[in-house]
Amino acid sequence: MSNPAANQSQYEARAELKVALPIIEFAEQTAADRGLDIGEFWAGASAIVHDLAPKNAALLAERDRLQQEIDDWHRANPGKPDAAQYRAFLVQIGYLRPEPAAFTAGTTRVDPEIATLAGPQLVVPLLNARFALNAVNARWGSLYDALYGTDAIDQSGDLAPGTGYNAARGAKVIERGRELLDLVAPLSEGSHTEATLYSIEGGELVVSLHGGAHARLADPAGFAGYRGSAEAPHAVLLVHNGLHIEIVIDANAPIGATDDAGVQDLLIESALTTIMDLEDSVAAVDADDKSLGYRNWRGLMDGTLAETVTKNGKTFTRQANPDREYTAPNGEALVLPGRSSLFIRNVGHLMRTDAVLDRDGEWVPEGVLDAIMTVLGSLADLPQFGSESASRNSRTGSIYIVKPKMHGPDEVAFAAELFARVEALYDLPENTVKIGIMDEERRTSANLAACIEAARDRVVFINTGFLDRTGDEIHTSMQAGPMLPKAGIRTQPWLGIYEQRNVAIGVDSGLDGRAQIGKGMWAMPDLMHEMLEQKIGHVRAGASTAWVPSPTAATLHALHYHQLDAFEARRALPALPENSLDTLLEIPLAGEGDLTPEVVQTEVDNAAQSILGYVVRWIDQGVGCSKVPDIHNVALMEDRATLRISAQLLANWLTHGVISAAQVDEALRRLSSVVDEQNAGDPLYEKLLGTDGETPGIAFEAASRMVLEGAAQPNGYTEPLLHELRKLKKAPQ
Repeated sequence: MSNPAANQSQYEARAELKVALPIIEFAEQTAADRGLDIGEFWAGASAIVHDLAPKNAALLAERDRLQQEIDDWHRANPGKPDAAQYRAFLVQIGYLRPEPAAFTAGTTRVDPEIATLAGPQLVVPLLNARFALNAVNARWGSLYDALYGTDAIDQSGDLAPGTGYNAARGAKVIERGRELLDLVAPLSEGSHTEATLYSIEGGELVVSLHGGAHARLADPAGFAGYRGSAEAPHAVLLVHNGLHIEIVIDANAPIGATDDAGVQDLLIESALTTIMDLEDSVAAVDADDKSLGYRNWRGLMDGTLAETVTKNGKTFTRQANPDREYTAPNGEALVLPGRSSLFIRNVGHLMRTDAVLDRDGEWVPEGVLDAIMTVLGSLADLPQFGSESASRNSRTGSIYIVKPKMHGPDEVAFAAELFARVEALYDLPENTVKIGIMDEERRTSANLAACIEAARDRVVFINTGFLDRTGDEIHTSMQAGPMLPKAGIRTQPWLGIYEQRNVAIGVDSGLDGRAQIGKGMWAMPDLMHEMLEQKIGHVRAGASTAWVPSPTAATLHALHYHQLDAFEARRALPALPENSLDTLLEIPLAGEGDLTPEVVQTEVDNAAQSILGYVVRWIDQGVGCSKVPDIHNVALMEDRATLRISAQLLANWLTHGVISAAQVDEALRRLSSVVDEQNAGDPLYEKLLGTDGETPGIAFEAASRMVLEGAAQPNGYTEPLLHELRKLKKAPQ
C-alpha cells in the first residue's frame, strides 16, 4: 500500500514518525490549546503506532486466512451446504467462536440520548461543515416544514405545493399537527383542534376550547414547561416517551395569525444523536482530507465550527445552536439541549494512510491515527480540559466513537486496547472513550455476544448495517456458487434473523439503559410518505435508534417514537428461535430458474449504473455520499456500502460464469451516457468516457475494476481501489 508516487505530502520528523504538515498543524495547535506537552504527545503517539501496527496487521492476516479456508471449502463443497457440517467447519477454523458465559455490560457515564432515550440518528460526512452543522442543529425540527415540503402529505390535486403558499396544503399540515398533539398530549376533554388559548395555571397546562370549556392534560406529566408569561406563553413544551414537542405560539406570524390559538408551528425533538462520519460517506485519502475532518470535529467539540451560507439571497453564518431555555411547571429554570449528541465514526482496521509514516517509512494504520487525532479533538469537550457547558457534547464526560467493519471479537478487543492506549496518552479516566460496534460483517453478527463482551465496559451502541452485511455475505461465500439478485437476497431468512439477533443479543448483554440498539438507513430521501409507512418497523423491532438521511427525515421519523414506545416494544419481542445461528449462516444462493437472461441483464444494468453514478463523484470530486439517481431516476443515498453490494454481486456472477467481462464492459460503456445525462447540470462533472465518448477516464476505470477485481479485494471492500484512484486523480498532471 506504500506508493510514494501517489504521495504528494511534505513531512517533518516527530518521535520516530514522519508526519505530513497538515496533520502536524492540526495536532500541535490542538495539543497546545489543551495544555499538552508537544514532545510527550508525539512520543506517546509514536509508541501507540509502533506497538499496535503489528497487531493490526496480524488481524488482517487472520481475515485473509479465514477467507482462504472458506474459499477452499466451498470449492470442494459447491452449492448449499449442510447446516451442521458447515457450522462444524466454521468452528474448526476459528470463524465461529464459543459463546461467552452470561455477562452484563458495565458501561457507565453514558448520556441519556444514548442510554435511555429513543429517537432518530443522522449520519453525516464530516468533511462538509455545512452538512455537519445542519445535523448538529437537527435536534429540533419544524413539523410544519417537514410535512409541507415533502410527500409526507399528498402532493396531488388541491394539495399540490405550487409556486406560492397553498392554503389547502397548509390546512392539511395543521390538521396533522393537531392529530399529533391529541396523540402525545390528550386532553381531559375535547381536542387540540378546538384550542383557542394555551395558558398555565398553578403549574398545569390549561387549554381553552371553543364553547368556553377549559381542558387540562389527561396526564399532567406531559406538560414540561413554557416560555413567556403563564397567561399568554409564546411556547408550550410537552414531553412524551421521553421526547419533547414545542408548541410555538405567535398570533402575529403568518400561520399563527390564521390559527384560533395562535399556533405558528410545532417543533419536534428529532435527531437525538448524530454520527459525524470519517468513514463510508467521505472521500478522505490523504493528509489534507484527514486534517479537514479532524479540524471540523475539533470545531464541533469546542464550539468554533462555523460556515457562511447564502440562502434566498441572504448570507449568514451558521453555527451550532445554543441550548433551549424554558420555565418548568414548578417555576424553576429548565434547560434542554439544543444540539444533537455526537458520535464520531473512525475508519475500520483495513486501511493504512500516508498522512503519517512509521520509523521504517511505512504507512500507518488509518484507524490508529483516527483514534489518536479524534480523541485529541474531543478534549475540548471534557471538563478537565476547560470545557464550557455552552459547547459541551457529553454531559457525562464521555467521548463516543463508532468503530465500523470489525470482524469478530478479537478485532473488537483490539479497538478497546487502542482506545485504552489513547486514554493513557491524554491521561483520561479509564473507559472515557466509548465504542459503538457496527454489526455489519458476517463474522461479527455470528459472534455478536462475544464481540460485545470484548468491549463490555465501553460499548454504547450496536447497530445493524444490512448494506455492508449483504456485501460481506456475498464475498465470504463467493466460491459457493452464484448468488440471487439483490432484491432476492433481501428476502432470504438470514437477513431477518440477523436483525432480530442484533436486538435480542444486545438486550441479553445488558445494553438496556446503557447503549443504543440501532437499525440502518432509509436510503430514499425524497420518499418521505413511504418512510412514514415503513420505518416504524424499526421501532416495532425494539430499536432505540435508526438512521435517517436528512434533518427533515429525522423530524418525520421522530413521529414513530411517539406512536410506539421502543423500549416497551423491545420487552414484548419473542425469544430467538433455537436455530437462529444456522439461519443466519444460510447462503443466499440462486436456485434453478432464478437467473434467467432477462433477470441477469436487468441486474447488470442496474448495478452498472449505480456503480458508475457513485464512483464518478467519489473519484472526480471527492464526494463520498450523495443522492445518486438510479436507472429509473429515483434518488438513492449511496455510499461505499451500496457500492460494495453492487460490485460484489457482479464479481460473484463473473466468478461463476453467469456473466462475462465483455458483458460488464458493454453495460458500463452503454450506461455511462445515462450517468452523464443525469449529471448534466453539474458544471464540475467530467464525462466517464471523455469528450470523445470512447476514452475511459479514471472514474470509469474505478467502476470497471470494482467488478473485474472484486473477488480479489480484501473482504470485498471498495476502499483500496477508491483510494488508489482518487489519489491518482488528485495528483498533479
